[in-house]
Amino acid sequence: MAAATSTDSKYYELYRRSSVGGALTDTLDNLITERRIEPQLAMKILANFDKAVADVLADKVKSRLTFKGHLDTYRFCDDVWTFIIKDINFKLETQGQVHADRVKIVSCNTKRPGEA
Repeated sequence: MAAATSTDSKYYELYRRSSVGGALTDTLDNLITERRIEPQLAMKILANFDKAVADVLADKVKSRLTFKGHLDTYRFCDDVWTFIIKDINFKLETQGQVHADRVKIVSCNTKRPGEA
């Protein structure tokens, strides 16, 4: 797990692996290949994406859910927990239940190592 590319950034690149982040990355790669933007601009856009997603999730998402399933795999590396849960049921606050065969949960500290 890497931090965002600027040396003073405090945001994780975690959401770049989401469907929206992947689409953004693919689009930026195409623009660079077509010489329509410079790679430095693409990196700034990705850093802004990292910040925007983290800020919006922290400020706007207020829903809660509970889940129950079978823990298949877990690991802890570089202050990041990763859990693979199989046969999982999510119980949503406002709606019923949602089932999934397999879910990967990645959990990071809100404060990076060395931050006050």
